[in-house]
Amino acid sequence: MIVFGATGFTGRLVAEYLNTTYGVGEEVVWAMAGRSLDKLAEVRREIGAPPTLALLAADASDPAAMAALVRQARVVITTVGPYQRHGQALVEACAQAGTDYVDLCGEPGWMAQMIPRLSAPAQASGARIVFSCGFDSIPFDLGVVFLQDEARRRFGAPLT
Repeated sequence: MIVFGATGFTGRLVAEYLNTTYGVGEEVVWAMAGRSLDKLAEVRREIGAPPTLALLAADASDPAAMAALVRQARVVITTVGPYQRHGQALVEACAQAGTDYVDLCGEPGWMAQMIPRLSAPAQASGARIVFSCGFDSIPFDLGVVFLQDEARRRFGAPLT
C-alpha cells in the first residue's frame, strides 16, 4: 500500500494511523510517497516510524512517475488535491495498471469526468477506483441520507 501525499496534513494523518495501528511489518506492508524524500523522511521521523519504512519520490504532474509508482503497490491512497489539478495522472495510472485507488475527493465535476474515462480500463485491469472515501465526502453523504429520510417521511418513498 502506498500513501501518496504523506507530507500534507491529511496524508500525514493517514501515515500516522497506519504506523500506530500496523507499524511496519508483515501484516500490512506500506510506504509513503510524495515529491520530496527529505520531507517524507521528516514525516517518518515525526510519526515515529522506523527507518525501514519505504519512502518513494514521485511528482503528481509526471505521468511516467505515477505509472512507475502504482506498479509497486496493490493499492494507492492519495490525499493530493485538488484532484482536478493534481489527480488525473495517478488515477489513470492505477486504472491502467490494475492498482486499486482510494481518495477523499470532494470535487464532483472532476469525478464525473473521470468515471466514464476510467471505467473501461479499470474493468479490463481489475482496478477498483474509489473516489470520496473519507471525511471530505461525509457531509455530502449525510446530506443525501437526510434528504432520502425526509422523502420517505413526506412522500412514503425515497427519491429516484
